Amino acid sequence: MIEPIAATSPSPRGRITGVVYLLYFLTAVFSQFLVSRKLVVYGDAVNLIATALYAVLTMLFYVMFRPVNSSISLVAALFSLVGCAITALNVFHLASSVSPLLFFGPYCLLLGYLIFRSTFLPRVLGVLMALAGLGWLMFLMPPLAKHLSIYIMVLGIFAEGLLMLWLLVKGVNVQRWMERASAA
Repeated sequence: MIEPIAATSPSPRGRITGVVYLLYFLTAVFSQFLVSRKLVVYGDAVNLIATALYAVLTMLFYVMFRPVNSSISLVAALFSLVGCAITALNVFHLASSVSPLLFFGPYCLLLGYLIFRSTFLPRVLGVLMALAGLGWLMFLMPPLAKHLSIYIMVLGIFAEGLLMLWLLVKGVNVQRWMERASAA
């Protein structure tokens, strides 16, 4: 699945990534809506779909940022995929002692670094994603999370939402992506 997408030009690939990101957001929100309405089984099923979409998104980001730094892009993808696996296992109560944020926090940090270094996306998106990653990691420290949780969630949703919207509307700077890809 990665190779046909990798063969397309960077502009449509950036928009495809934005569409998958949007689908992830919509299914994740719908999952929370169902759970809040006491429809937990349906919410869990939709959460599994959201998790699968996030795994696809992870692979799309891996391909997008491979020209920036293939090693860091791979490590970031591995963090995210482990987070996705833990999220899926948590639906079945098989890994409830491990928080997926332990993996999604570093993923967002690394993704922020890759965006910042990329030159084909605005650096401010990289800074916001790195801050979101730090925020997700703060959830692992209950005293801090208790007082800052709403701010952390707003920052994380804002950063990821802005990245998603940028990819949907603008995509990536094709010329700069091509320069990075040819240099790699």
